[in-house]
Amino acid sequence: MELFIDGDKVEARGGDDVLTASIRAGKVPAGCLCLAGDCPNCLAVVDGVAYVRMCRTPARAGMDVRPFPVSEHPPMPDDDAPPTAYRNVHADVVVVGAGPSGLAEAERLRREGRQVVVLDDRQGSEVLAIYPGPEVVARDDGGIARYFAAEVVVATGAMDIHPVVPGSELAGILTRRAAEKLVAAGIDLGRVVAVGAAPDGVDCEVLAGDLMRFEGDTRVEAVVVTGPDGAETVRECDTAVVDLGTYPRDVLARMGAPGQVRAVGAAAAEGTIPACPDRGVVCPCAGVTAEDLDSVWERGFRELELIKRATLAGTGTCQGGVCGPYLRSFVAERGGELQPSFTARPLARQMTMAEAAAAFHWPSIHRTALDDVHRSLGATMDRMGGWWRPWTYGDTEAEYWAVRRDVSLGDVSTLGKILVKGPDVVDFLEWIYPCRVGDLPAGRSRYALLLAESGAVLDDGLISRLDEHTFWLTFTTGGAGTAEAWLRDWARGRGANVRIMDRTHSLGGINVTGPKATALLERAGLTEPVPFMRHAEATIAGVPCRVFRLSFTGEVSYELHHPRSRSVELWSRLMELGADLGVRPHGLEALMTLRLEKGHVIVGMDTEMDATPRRLGMDWAVRMDKDFVGRAALERTDRIPLDRRLVGLTADPPAPTEGSAVFLDGRIVGYVTSSAWSPALETVVMLAWVELVDGSVPATVLVDGRPAHHTPTPFYDPEGARARA
Repeated sequence: MELFIDGDKVEARGGDDVLTASIRAGKVPAGCLCLAGDCPNCLAVVDGVAYVRMCRTPARAGMDVRPFPVSEHPPMPDDDAPPTAYRNVHADVVVVGAGPSGLAEAERLRREGRQVVVLDDRQGSEVLAIYPGPEVVARDDGGIARYFAAEVVVATGAMDIHPVVPGSELAGILTRRAAEKLVAAGIDLGRVVAVGAAPDGVDCEVLAGDLMRFEGDTRVEAVVVTGPDGAETVRECDTAVVDLGTYPRDVLARMGAPGQVRAVGAAAAEGTIPACPDRGVVCPCAGVTAEDLDSVWERGFRELELIKRATLAGTGTCQGGVCGPYLRSFVAERGGELQPSFTARPLARQMTMAEAAAAFHWPSIHRTALDDVHRSLGATMDRMGGWWRPWTYGDTEAEYWAVRRDVSLGDVSTLGKILVKGPDVVDFLEWIYPCRVGDLPAGRSRYALLLAESGAVLDDGLISRLDEHTFWLTFTTGGAGTAEAWLRDWARGRGANVRIMDRTHSLGGINVTGPKATALLERAGLTEPVPFMRHAEATIAGVPCRVFRLSFTGEVSYELHHPRSRSVELWSRLMELGADLGVRPHGLEALMTLRLEKGHVIVGMDTEMDATPRRLGMDWAVRMDKDFVGRAALERTDRIPLDRRLVGLTADPPAPTEGSAVFLDGRIVGYVTSSAWSPALETVVMLAWVELVDGSVPATVLVDGRPAHHTPTPFYDPEGARARA
């Protein structure tokens, strides 16, 4: 059969794995190869799936293999790809590993009357993870199986210890068992020099002594050992084979679930502890060297878990399979005590997003109920905030002017929509938000910030009161999930008697905006216009809605929240009723300009991790005479002179790239977060972070080598008269 490795056509034999076929073709990955799935050295992108171990992947005709490192991103999966097969299995015991110890333990348990399932990747069931429960997640026949059991037995055997010496990152180095497999597959290894026990069936020279280094440019050319007298022996070779002992293959056993998972056989053995490395790459996943270990030790990181975090050793795809024995020998030599290995985290093998989502009928990128409508109108769709959203319908300028001069529809179904209700709702929301909540009458709305304990802005949106004990909260598209978790966490932590219901996915939202928006909604049945920052229930074009009067565009705007099942009906009817008013839909590209002209901040785009309301110029949204999340931090930081602010800038065209540096006197003093050409103002408008000079914003800075002038926001209609009309 033929497959493609790094773009080159390669022939494979029946029974070959991808790595064997690659080596037969002369394409040998760098680093020591084990052919047992224990190391990261044969990772590849296979048919668009990243982090696949070539040694555990059977060769198939036509497959495309890109060994790591890979320069280009893997392709996005096809939206129409069939869902991954999925099944649940229940058993008394799951045994992972069908070697002698695993089969013996399975037979013993069956004699006790236990129902036992045995999983082994050599038999088509690759175990990816073990979770508390216990729950075993495995891949088999292209699908995902979840095994629920009372106990899990890990019988995965032992792995070959890899060498850590100078040159161990060269190609052409094999473990003893890997060499035996390749020779059995008919591969000529050339001149072979073995350190340790000679591999069976391999014609080689055995070199006695302690391994010191490998020599070569990109591929090993010689092996160097030292004898008892310290003298070096050098042997030239084409392939170096090492046998440094074995170590428990215990990644799955180290995943937690105390009392539910146990290891047997070689997986439970102590294993060989190699000599402490003084040079060489200890962790090939993260490129951690012996010198790096010395450095963190001297800085006080002297426990395995701390060394792991300080160096990232053990956090890669093999989770310490290669470096674990050496990290233990390093700590033992420095501290005199052999510490247990660190906890491993699921997954032990890569899992695609499709596999992770198996049995969960929920798309990774959500679609609103109007998705097909947008596409039928010729919209260019883009992913934003976890949703497919229309970027433009083909004429962004016309979309912009429809909002400024006539009327336009925008799909805002993606906004977070959460109902909070209960006896403690006012006290709870007073704690959550830095603004007043209790004085908000029913039927009114208030713009509000959501702050972290640090005082930084997490999100923003509206608080709308429905009745004495019920509030409707909205959040940004990208922040909705975090906001819900934030509310639930604080409600539980404070013991608040409230109920929280996320309606984001069950309700659609259509924004009707523009000078003629009120006229359009009158035709659709809104007989009494809703005043600015108020809300009311109404039937619009036959669809029950809650109508919110607000404005993100700077023009008269009404958000119509309604049952998702009727979004298409409502949209279509509004388009029909507004035909003679010049109605047309607008996408995100036009919306970005419209909101920027008003100086509206987009959380996550214009904000930073330490963006407090004062830095954003939004301290008007904070009441320091009450208690709320983040108040202590704001009280502390308010005593510190302000160092930088998010400010408005205007300049001549063209609009700079967002992220462009802001210069003052030849020094970078900030960067642009948002920029656009304003058709209405006929100038470039920007939001940018700028360092203050003597407590003030510089009047003029340079962006893209051109003057940009500090201009207060809003740039457009600063009095807000148009939105309140």
